[in-house]
Amino acid sequence: MIPSGQPSPASRADAASPRPDDITTLALGDLAGDADWRRPVLLDADLVALVTGGHGTAELDFRPLPCRPGTLLRLRPGQALRCEGARLDAVVVRWTARALRGLDVDAADNVPAFRQLVGDDADVVRAEVAQLVTDCRRQPDVPAARALLRHQLAVLLLRLALLPPAPPDADAPGGGQRSENATFRRLRHEVERGYPHTRRVEDYAARIGCSVRTLTRASLAATGRSAKQVIDDRVALEASRLLAATDEPIARIGRRLGFPEPTNFGRFFTREVGLSPGAFRAARGGPPGNGRPPARRG
Repeated sequence: MIPSGQPSPASRADAASPRPDDITTLALGDLAGDADWRRPVLLDADLVALVTGGHGTAELDFRPLPCRPGTLLRLRPGQALRCEGARLDAVVVRWTARALRGLDVDAADNVPAFRQLVGDDADVVRAEVAQLVTDCRRQPDVPAARALLRHQLAVLLLRLALLPPAPPDADAPGGGQRSENATFRRLRHEVERGYPHTRRVEDYAARIGCSVRTLTRASLAATGRSAKQVIDDRVALEASRLLAATDEPIARIGRRLGFPEPTNFGRFFTREVGLSPGAFRAARGGPPGNGRPPARRG
């Protein structure tokens, strides 16, 4: 007998089972807030985008990435994306966290954000994506089809995780990724959870159970930047995302990121980015000032 107030095993299974919209496919232009990509958009789901035609630039978190057929982008919720949509065609696979629940795809977390596929790797990934697109269009509301899509997506992500490392100068601008030790990975994890609340290295050292010196040494080895700089970089990135892709008032953005006083947020952002929050927003196509519409031109 099931205790009163407890969901039955069947109801728990139903809640965890994939839904028709957990895995979808779309075109790159469908992500844009407007046809010209005048402003970046904040992504709300996990995505893989495979460029199939054209040449152009995808700007991911304000970092330009040169794209051509065979370029693969692994995009994550919360990132800011802006593309030259009229010059790039790409197939996008979108999924929710529930889509992969229960499948062992932890290795897929290591898929790089940018990869230029060539040769057999490009052919295999292109075939995987094409099959997933085809099956998404066939009976998406049938349970067996949803199960098939889950496993196809898992296979795609694992295949991407198993690709041989790209040469340092063949990946995104800036060369290959530096190795990261376990301490720095833990720091990144804790910063992702805690950056809206604290920027003190001491707080993160206490959570991880090590000294500030250890965190700084690990950060310098992995990124060339101190632990404090890594934390501040994450706060500045989130501020940049919100300023560029939303019309949220600047003072409210500052409060969300732990700055009760707008002047303190302004000084921090200007120091980290080189522009005031209002100037950065205006330069990215958003309304200047504190979220007010821009003055009409002409």
